[in-house]
Amino acid sequence: MLDQIQQLLQQIAETEIANTEQAEQFRLQYLSRKGLLNDLFEQFKTVPNDQKKAVGQQLNVLKQAAQAKWEGSQAATQHVATPSQFDFSIPSAQTLAGSHHPLSIVQRDIVQIFERIGFHVAEGPEIEDDWHVFSGLNFPPEHPARDMQDTFFVQTHPDFLLRTHTSSVQVREMEKHQPPIRIVMPGRVYRNEAISARAHCQFHQIEGLFIDEKVSFADMKATLLYFVQAFFGKAEIRLRPSYFPFTEPSAELDVYWGLNSEADHRITKGTGWLEIMGCGMVDPNVLAASGIDPEKYSGFAFGMGIERIAMLRYQIDDLRHFFENDVRFLAPFKGLF
Repeated sequence: MLDQIQQLLQQIAETEIANTEQAEQFRLQYLSRKGLLNDLFEQFKTVPNDQKKAVGQQLNVLKQAAQAKWEGSQAATQHVATPSQFDFSIPSAQTLAGSHHPLSIVQRDIVQIFERIGFHVAEGPEIEDDWHVFSGLNFPPEHPARDMQDTFFVQTHPDFLLRTHTSSVQVREMEKHQPPIRIVMPGRVYRNEAISARAHCQFHQIEGLFIDEKVSFADMKATLLYFVQAFFGKAEIRLRPSYFPFTEPSAELDVYWGLNSEADHRITKGTGWLEIMGCGMVDPNVLAASGIDPEKYSGFAFGMGIERIAMLRYQIDDLRHFFENDVRFLAPFKGLF
């Protein structure tokens, strides 16, 4: 058996391994479960006791030699090129550029328009208390918006909820600052609604608030006309009477979209007019609740859904596209930010 071990040692020393295929053949021949070394260790069980020490030592020498040869071949066949060996003139693989989300693009554009006329961005928490979402905005206790069907309340703290509008930021800003106040408030809001092509339980709003001395309804109309012209390129708006608990008088703002295409007829229902936001003069009760003197100050507020504005701008027909994370939907928006 010692002669057999010596022959294998000589074979291993003379074996040359130049590539990964030869390295794998060497491993299978010597080191695998069906290899020569495993056979020798099985035969070792039959070696007489007085020879076991000498034979065992040589078997270990053989095993170490085979293992060292195979490990050396691994290092040689998996050589990594050094920087000096790279050819930097070879064109690299194409790197695909990402894109901003259309909601982010629209929000940025809206904010920038209002920043040009002195508004600044204000933010607040998405988990709010009843005061900032409802009571501080003149919502009566029996108002249907407080119902569980419309609002996500925190189960362990019934006075807290996921805000249903970003108007809660208005209350926080009025509590912290005395007029003049000129802010826009973008953010996520939540309502307990079934998900469909036109509704979702989570969506985005942007609201605005302007409070100062002698602010009038005419100031609000001029501000919103400026926004419509800057964002949509449309020149005609109208204000229809409406109702919101926190404004009086209240209105819906429509923009004349036109009837130039079949899509225009569809989205305006044949009228040419399209509602884009709600607005109104801040109710004196809201000012007083936040510590602002309604005899000295007045103001207006407005709010719109960012998804709705994005759907109009990009002619998107299903609200769910915004939340599905489909890269094919995002591809057309590359380079728009």
